[in-house]
Amino acid sequence: MDHTAPDRHWVRWHRQYDVEGSSLRRRLALVQRRVGQALDAQPAGEIRVLSMCAGQGRDLLGVLPGHPRRGDVRATLVELDADLAAEATHVARAAGLDGVRVVVGDAADAGLYNYVAPVHLALVCGVFGNLSDTDVQRTVEQLPRLCQPGATVIWTRHRRSPDLTPRVRGWFADAGFDEVGFDVEDGYLIGVGTHRLAGPALPYQPDAHLFDFVGDGGDGHR
Repeated sequence: MDHTAPDRHWVRWHRQYDVEGSSLRRRLALVQRRVGQALDAQPAGEIRVLSMCAGQGRDLLGVLPGHPRRGDVRATLVELDADLAAEATHVARAAGLDGVRVVVGDAADAGLYNYVAPVHLALVCGVFGNLSDTDVQRTVEQLPRLCQPGATVIWTRHRRSPDLTPRVRGWFADAGFDEVGFDVEDGYLIGVGTHRLAGPALPYQPDAHLFDFVGDGGDGHR
């Protein structure tokens, strides 16, 4: 998750992943299930993956080591916090995932995905809860520039009132995506969307700025 370098808030915040029953841990399980399904569905050959605001990389790295397509994955994980990025790098190297590249940088900078774009799988998890509505829409509209035809996008957003997720799902439809599923869990405000690009991919624009990260992330994973 992105933050300013002196603030250790994000490192402490990511520890919620290890708390049994936490909303973040439950959201992670939903995301990882969808990641596994997306990898299963890929045809033979290279699988290109990007992860925005990747944190410790758990969305992908929690699935990939035991997945039969692990050797086909070429991924870029972008995370602004150097400590979290170092943890992701350590996990990837320890698992022998040589195709995983962790970049310390601003995930809003489309140029940081030049190693893998256009991708077969894009992870936009823990992002939309920390953007203005306008920037959420703009990011969705820009995703066809990062994706190959038929690519899968997995995203998250809390459903706290006023719930933006119905509008986000509509923006994906407007951008040429078909909805694969929208996962929620009773008693929690988490929402996990999975969409597949049915419309045409757009030209990659490495100079694009996707969004401005706002807030402290407190609502990002409810």
